[in-house]
Amino acid sequence: MAPIAFLAKSRPFVRLQNFKSISTFIHLQQEAQLAEPPAHAPPLPPNPASGSPRYNENWRNPTSAYSAGDGALIPVGLGFLQHTQGARIQMLSQSLDSQSLMNQFADWMTSQRWEDMKQLFEFWIRSLDVNGKPNKPDVNLYNHYLRANLMIGSSAGELLDLVAQMDDYGILPNTASYNLVLKAMQKAGETVAAEKLIERMIQTGKEYKESLPDEESYDLIIVMLLSKNQIDAALKYIDLTLKSGYMLSMKAFVDCVQSCVSNGRLETLVSIIERCKKMDQNKSLCPPWRVCNYIADIAMQSDNGELTYYALEFMAKWIAQGETARPPVLLAADEGLVVSAIGTAGRIGHSKLLDGSWAVLKRSLRQKKLPNPESYLGKIYAHANLGNLQKAFSTLHEFETAYGNSSNEDGDDLFSPFYSLNPLVMACSKNGFATLDSVYYQLENLSHANPPYKSVAALNCVILGCANIWDVDRAYQTFNAIDSSFGLTPNVHSYNALIYAFGKLSKRDEAVKVFEHFVGLGLKPNSTTYTLLIDAHLIKRDPKAALSVVDEMIHAGYEPSKKLLKKIRRRCVREMDFDSDAKVESFARQLKIRLGTESRRDVLFNLQYVTDYA
Repeated sequence: MAPIAFLAKSRPFVRLQNFKSISTFIHLQQEAQLAEPPAHAPPLPPNPASGSPRYNENWRNPTSAYSAGDGALIPVGLGFLQHTQGARIQMLSQSLDSQSLMNQFADWMTSQRWEDMKQLFEFWIRSLDVNGKPNKPDVNLYNHYLRANLMIGSSAGELLDLVAQMDDYGILPNTASYNLVLKAMQKAGETVAAEKLIERMIQTGKEYKESLPDEESYDLIIVMLLSKNQIDAALKYIDLTLKSGYMLSMKAFVDCVQSCVSNGRLETLVSIIERCKKMDQNKSLCPPWRVCNYIADIAMQSDNGELTYYALEFMAKWIAQGETARPPVLLAADEGLVVSAIGTAGRIGHSKLLDGSWAVLKRSLRQKKLPNPESYLGKIYAHANLGNLQKAFSTLHEFETAYGNSSNEDGDDLFSPFYSLNPLVMACSKNGFATLDSVYYQLENLSHANPPYKSVAALNCVILGCANIWDVDRAYQTFNAIDSSFGLTPNVHSYNALIYAFGKLSKRDEAVKVFEHFVGLGLKPNSTTYTLLIDAHLIKRDPKAALSVVDEMIHAGYEPSKKLLKKIRRRCVREMDFDSDAKVESFARQLKIRLGTESRRDVLFNLQYVTDYA
């Protein structure tokens, strides 16, 4: 107790005012001096998180750390908690720079780990780089992020929001960014929004070329509009595609074909093909083989010569490409399709289509097979309708060379001026005797050429043409010239044409003499011969003689047609020859032909005209 009392007594009993001691030692006692603040303090360094909108959500913010770390306040890297997939991705994001992240994205895209790509990017932009600054993506990295969101099913509105956030990182969306949004709009069928986005790309591209629409952009909007049957709007962007120098995609072209065909817009389709052919990038445009046949079929149904020609031109490209391929693929156009195209050319007067169709046919046959007779006849018909008689007779010469010695049952009918060659006959007699004389003189000149061309079939067409213009004298002279001038022998068609010429002018006796003459020469009459002879008797109002010819016709092995029997019956009724009428009915029953009644004709025939009006 004594030392404590001693220390207590040694304390001073009076404390001085404003005296502050720092130490119990007297020589160290001093008073604290406060430093005065400087007049102008230097500024703080810049915020290292500038440019990152997620700075407030990084590791300094406990709330963000809690949400980003799978609910753990303790760092997962310390091993206290079990590693989850999200934790592993978060750890991975802290060790990657932008190039490494791009490589990681490329690896995950092949395995389609879109959800992991999305999480990795979001963790990565919350992390700091080696310099302690927040990671800042470029436009390519951000496009990978947009693609990941697209693939996991994000809507177009959500992708637009993500594109708008690109401005927070100081980057501008490029064409690829907008294309990803367009793909989302295509899935949702948002055509109005897609058109507005394309217009926005065009306007933005005036200042920033990297955001202009490209070939993929136009392709997306065109296919989208065509799927909604908005052809006019799609044509607008097809024009922009071609004007921008891009190639129209095959899918867009096929969709355009189907839309135009289903809506009857064939002329629009023709204009699109013509504009594509003018562009170097689109000259090689060639739809699939199946689509080529489909276009040709629809075009011929509508008698559209230009579209039919383009379809055959596409098919010719496929044939040429197949021949040069290794191994070769020998494609061939269907001959029936080509014959229809030739008929269309003749019907609408399209010479370019005619030449193209024949070229495709010859290329398809590859000189291994002759064209069918229908092909030659179609070409003769087309040239005759076009008024090109020189080419028509040239085709007839090729036809005779190929099938002139045909031994089949229909061989005679192939060169009949009444049936297969009748279009050529009509073309010869179209302008009267002037055309017929011109054709005859040309045939006469060709007979003296080297090599000479002499054709009985061609002269038969002239004889029948003379009969069509009621000129029996020219017909008879041409018939005689077959032997005298050309040194040929008339065939059954020559005699039939002469019988027709006499019968048309009511010269039945001369027609009968012609018949008896060539039968006496040993020629066998055909069904046309008997039909023409029956017509000659009916013109003279002699149904009994006509029925006798019918009897001969049946014994010769030919069957009269229903039309012929009705014609005979009509003449019997008008001549009041009831016995002959009964014989016609007997022939009809024998041949099992149901003639029927002619009530409508009888009403007109038995009309009683009166002058009294009700």
